[in-house]
Amino acid sequence: MNDTAVTDEQDPTRRRQRLAEVGMLLAWWAEQQPDTPAIITADSTRTFAELNADANRLVRALRSRGVVAGDAVAVACRNRPEFVEATYACQRGGYRLTTVNWHLTADEAGYIVENCEARALLADVAVADMARGAAADAPACSVLLAIGGPIDGFEDYDGALAAEDGSDIDDPSAGSSMLYTSGTTGRPKGVYRPPTAHVAPALNIYDYHEGEGDVHLCTGPLYHAAPLAFSLTAPLSFGATVVLMDQWDAAEALRLVDAHAVTHTHMVPTMFHRLLSLPADARARCTTDQLRYVLHGAAPCPVPVKQRLIDWLGPVVVEYYAATEGVGSFVDSATWLARPGTVGRPVTEGQVLIGDEDANPLPADEIGLVWLKAMPGARFDYYKDPDKTSGSYRGDYFTLGDVGYLDTDGYLFLTDRSANLIISGGVNIYPAEVDAVLLEHPAVGDAATIGVPDEEWGERVTSIIEVQPGLTPSDELAAELIAFCRDRISHFKCPRSVDFIDTLPRHDNGKVYRRRLKELFATPPDPGS
Repeated sequence: MNDTAVTDEQDPTRRRQRLAEVGMLLAWWAEQQPDTPAIITADSTRTFAELNADANRLVRALRSRGVVAGDAVAVACRNRPEFVEATYACQRGGYRLTTVNWHLTADEAGYIVENCEARALLADVAVADMARGAAADAPACSVLLAIGGPIDGFEDYDGALAAEDGSDIDDPSAGSSMLYTSGTTGRPKGVYRPPTAHVAPALNIYDYHEGEGDVHLCTGPLYHAAPLAFSLTAPLSFGATVVLMDQWDAAEALRLVDAHAVTHTHMVPTMFHRLLSLPADARARCTTDQLRYVLHGAAPCPVPVKQRLIDWLGPVVVEYYAATEGVGSFVDSATWLARPGTVGRPVTEGQVLIGDEDANPLPADEIGLVWLKAMPGARFDYYKDPDKTSGSYRGDYFTLGDVGYLDTDGYLFLTDRSANLIISGGVNIYPAEVDAVLLEHPAVGDAATIGVPDEEWGERVTSIIEVQPGLTPSDELAAELIAFCRDRISHFKCPRSVDFIDTLPRHDNGKVYRRRLKELFATPPDPGS
């Protein structure tokens, strides 16, 4: 890296660009602001210099154990600094990073570690049992490092790094990532792109003020695609500090926004509802004026919830429509307020198509499948699954199974997912519309509507409710919620029954595990009971 040092000194922008191209942008910030906090957790802080040095140490530790550029590295770790170190080691070591949801069973995690062909597994001691089982299922994974404490059969992570030099490696190569889908049907699949699709430097589309103390609050698990991209690599790419939450709590999130003068954050809509459910005096005690970007996506956000959030925080809410597989659209608060419910216009002309099952285009305002165009040079494959890959594409377009429409001005509106559609009496009912109404009731903490088998109607609309803390489910409340819906939307859309649950099962991206709910509540009630 020293052959162009003189040129780089003359042109710092060129040096920054060159470091970014080989996965070393963090090294730039370690030079510019070495003592600025890069990562803050509940019990530790890593400066940019410290984080950069540990990323170098980890590359050297992996190399000394036979892990070479092009190999895969799996990480099963909570939101702690070592996760971040591993991410940046992969970026500069030429490794393909696969993050593992640490809530999985050993069998589920083992499938991912084996399927991604990991040569190394870095695991948090908090998930020791899962890690041991995963390693046993992936015999080709020969390098095992335990983070935060001992795991049988694993080396100590801190000890491995302590033996290495923290100076910048002199032969970096850009790494890549292969994240796995949430696996709502069948085994999850790795979303694979060629390494060249990962080397482009990030664009500062969220207005980070470089070197001016911006702070991003990470509210979700880093093993998920959205927090990894929006709450880690994006802010650190522009010198912002990242505050890591290890688990979501609305009151704690608001406290952290106030305590650290947070300027940016990423959330999912259910978090908005939890924040808005906090007592008014609790919200008033915390300063939020410094927030400039509250980014959200992944799951539909009910219009009333988002309206209330903007009323509280101001026009700082930015929504995107995207997934691990690709990007569709963005929308700022002003545009959304003019067209409530939109997820924005496509990022490029022709990026979004509303069509039938074969991607034949449908007219404006007509509901159909949402098809996204694969970005040039970044077309994905589902790893080791050519049938699923080919089945997802129609020419250059692929679908995630979402349903929606483009209005006459080209703005995208999502209706729901095709898999969630309820057909009752031959009529299509979209659960997201029902959920949005229920969430407006003060007793509702969370809601999910499903279709359950019904001899007369085919499917019966049933809503599963998680009540607000301190309230007790009852038949009277169930009747009240049904009446509440019938006062606001067409009766055929309203739940015919309401059931209660302690906690709704949700993906980390905010989407409900409706399949699990159907398994729990699919049996119709006994008329004689």
